[in-house]
Amino acid sequence: MSPDVVEVTFKRNRKCYFFNSNDIDLKIGEYAIVEVDKGEDMGQFTQTGRLVMLKDIKNEPGNVLRKAEPEDTEKLMENRRNETSAFYIGREYIQRRNLNMKLVDVEYQFDTKKLTFYFTSCQRVDFRELVKDLASKYRTRIELRQISVREEAKKLGGIGICGKQLCCTSFMQNFSPISTTDAKDQNLPMNPSKLSGICSRLKCCILYEKGFYSSSLKRFPALDSPVRMDRGIGYVDKVDIFNDRVYLRFDGEEYEEYSLTEINRNIKSREPVTQ
Repeated sequence: MSPDVVEVTFKRNRKCYFFNSNDIDLKIGEYAIVEVDKGEDMGQFTQTGRLVMLKDIKNEPGNVLRKAEPEDTEKLMENRRNETSAFYIGREYIQRRNLNMKLVDVEYQFDTKKLTFYFTSCQRVDFRELVKDLASKYRTRIELRQISVREEAKKLGGIGICGKQLCCTSFMQNFSPISTTDAKDQNLPMNPSKLSGICSRLKCCILYEKGFYSSSLKRFPALDSPVRMDRGIGYVDKVDIFNDRVYLRFDGEEYEEYSLTEINRNIKSREPVTQ
């Protein structure tokens, strides 16, 4: 029987997965020392069981090594204090090199064998000299990782317009592509300030009801399609999927509301309209 896979959460809600090969008795909320590439890290045990197995685990999990001791917690807090200092120093080095990049966060590996600088930029950045500067300063392995603005929001966190914690910092694991077509299908106003989240990209929640709208719209004629009614040919201007209503536009910019049943009956009973 394969060992359990557990979810461990690190700074800024970064989640990774590990084998509990030694069957260590871990409770939700406790901290553990885990095996990572070329060293050890410390994170909080947040989930186990079938829910973890249902997740898309892309990399081979490492191993949980042991429960964290009080002295480990003290070292983690020391790392957090040092990260704050490293953030300001890293930002200063970036300015010296005149690099077009925005520093977002800094994270020490628990054993301090690696120091990661997360940044955003609208272009590719040659940061080789910056890495040398930082390696000379900190005498450890330096990693500079470019992230997207959506990943920046996930890392920094915040409250959405709904008044709740951002989805990307609470339960979302991966970002899915979103387009304005998804918003149009839901008859949302094409107003960037209304459709954008705090990351300035289209809100992730637009996708939550995409399946419902896609299946519901199949029952309706396409927008701008002609429908022959008793008063003449009207063109579908908008639809109301919740009340099964269709709004037709006639000559002279006159509009009339019909039930979906009536529209479909006319489409089936009359000759198709050619445009």
